Amino acid sequence: MKTICLYFEIHQITHLKRYRFFDIGTDHYYYDDYENERSINDIAERSYMPALNAIQEMIEKSGQYFKVAFSLSGVGMEQLELHAPQVLEKLQELNQTGCVEFLAEPYSHGLSSLVNEETFKSEVKRQCTKIEEYFGKKPTVLRNSSLIYSDEIGATVADMDFVGMLTEGAKHVLGWKSPHYVYHCAMNPKLKLLLRDVRLSDDISLRFANSDWEGYPLFADNYMNDIASFPEEEQVINIFMELSALGIAQPLSSNILEFVKALPECAKQRGITFSTPTEICKKIKSVGEINVPDTLSWVDEERDVSSWLGNPMQREAFNKLYSVADRVRIANDPRINQDWDYLQASNNFRFMTTKPSNVGLDRGIYASPFDAFTNYMNILGDFINRVNDLYPTDVDNDQLEGLLTTITNQDEEIEMKDKEITRLQAKIEKIEKEVAKLRAEKPEKPAAKKTAAKKAPAKRTTAKKAAEKPAEAAEEK
Repeated sequence: MKTICLYFEIHQITHLKRYRFFDIGTDHYYYDDYENERSINDIAERSYMPALNAIQEMIEKSGQYFKVAFSLSGVGMEQLELHAPQVLEKLQELNQTGCVEFLAEPYSHGLSSLVNEETFKSEVKRQCTKIEEYFGKKPTVLRNSSLIYSDEIGATVADMDFVGMLTEGAKHVLGWKSPHYVYHCAMNPKLKLLLRDVRLSDDISLRFANSDWEGYPLFADNYMNDIASFPEEEQVINIFMELSALGIAQPLSSNILEFVKALPECAKQRGITFSTPTEICKKIKSVGEINVPDTLSWVDEERDVSSWLGNPMQREAFNKLYSVADRVRIANDPRINQDWDYLQASNNFRFMTTKPSNVGLDRGIYASPFDAFTNYMNILGDFINRVNDLYPTDVDNDQLEGLLTTITNQDEEIEMKDKEITRLQAKIEKIEKEVAKLRAEKPEKPAAKKTAAKKAPAKRTTAKKAAEKPAEAAEEK
């Protein structure tokens, strides 16, 4: 029986403000608050809320036949918390249906998996904690930023005890193989891989409203007929896209939501089910490994990382940012950590691309890739100065980590001693109370002794009289 794995990504970049060279050292706030609030409210109104309401309706009307998965970046959730909390509340409502799974991903939606394993692991763990706090369950399947994957990244994810990972069903990786099977990581077979069906996903997210497309107009029954026509042994159909595709990339006026809402019934009529990623990873066996020695993603025709690292400007910015990755992690300063998350977001590097793309790229405040690079590097220059100012720059990372580990151990030892002191103080207070109670009872005991003393002479007098009586009897004789 065929099953569809439908997944949506929710991510929102934190927009940077115009930052001049002369601001370095004087202005440590890098963000355009007005644009952040405007953009998140716009996307929530035009896409997120209508789409989530439609998904809730699909679950309720299908009698929980329909299932779906989401992943949210940590920086995106922070923007929603500040400006559009209704989106998170709606996701919590959907979570209560039992038909929704939330996946793990890097907190910053950044590219740390390409360069710094410790940073990548730390980000994923933080995001898992945030997802668990909101939805009550720790993620078991991971989705890396923009579906970035390689054999080495897969091995790292497997070591973190995830059962599965989503990635792209790229032609240059699959060759003659089909994306409609479960595969596993070449370096660790326990990590299962779900590969996106590029055509079926892009039919909805990129081409649905394009009247010049040969498949226009696309109807739900035809879409499901296409899926049902796949060979019987091809059981897993992975359809992955951004949630903003429903309402932004494909406007609501195109009837995109009506199309999506018709999918569960059309699937049910053809015996096609819906499953979450974890359900598929647990129920369906892998048919073999996928070898991905070079990194792939779901962006552009090349399906690689050239959209973020394809030109010298991007690589310079990337290398300079991650040159302080270990120092940021070791120092663990709250304000630095927050800026680190926002500066890592992959969109910052995407704005610098010089590649032509079949997907429209909105550069925001930037007039050109060089403009984006210059603004970012000015901010990065100030940020790195702040990182280096935390501790002397002549102390290398190993020395700094050793020093901070010692400080941490001392802090833990002091904390333990403080707890012991608190315990002993409580014990002393208890003893003092008992002593005070005993002292309060002492006056009664002397009074008892005095009474006994009074009685004692009476006994002695009686004894004396008893001794005198025999003496008197002797005289009489």
